[in-house]
Amino acid sequence: MKKIYTSADIAEMPQRYRANFINAIEGFKALNLVGSINQDGGTNLAPFNSIFHVGANPPLIGMISRPATVDRHTLSNLKKSGIYTLNHVHSEIVDQAHQSAARYEVNQSEFDEVGLTAEFLDGFKAPFVKESKVKLGLELRQITPIELNGTILIIGEVVLIEIDDDGIDNDGFIDLQKYDSTAVVGLDAYYQPKLIQRLSYAKPHESLKKV
Repeated sequence: MKKIYTSADIAEMPQRYRANFINAIEGFKALNLVGSINQDGGTNLAPFNSIFHVGANPPLIGMISRPATVDRHTLSNLKKSGIYTLNHVHSEIVDQAHQSAARYEVNQSEFDEVGLTAEFLDGFKAPFVKESKVKLGLELRQITPIELNGTILIIGEVVLIEIDDDGIDNDGFIDLQKYDSTAVVGLDAYYQPKLIQRLSYAKPHESLKKV
């Protein structure tokens, strides 16, 4: 049975129920592991699902960090180092990715704790996840606090990518299904997206074509 939820209904939901409900209602989201390094050279890893395209020229990617009401190791690290990595999660490392969200101590590396391997590519000083099939290295460009709820908008520029080019089409489209890239709904439900179809660029008064 369909139901309409008002602002009052949402506000009256139990805290954890409301968190799950609102996290899921917005739909499927990309899941990435963010790799960073602290000033002592220690590695850090954390899952982020609020990552989005900002622009292609320059290549900018945004992500949202939760409020800094407690020590956010990822946020602290990238503020100091100015670099970080994004690593796609595939079905074989979902458990490790999920576990990396646990609140380990600052001197504990999530890589070691969950059984993933830190690797450094082409002189980039932030750690990548060796087991990941799509890896991006970013330089921090902007941090903007969001006054509405205390979350923090982080924007980075992509400066390095490692990917097997077998999944890249002639027009630059990347078929992420070939890399088993995982999507997430809410905080704990993982999915494998399936390509339905690609369509031509939409123009007024022109019929769409399958690409």
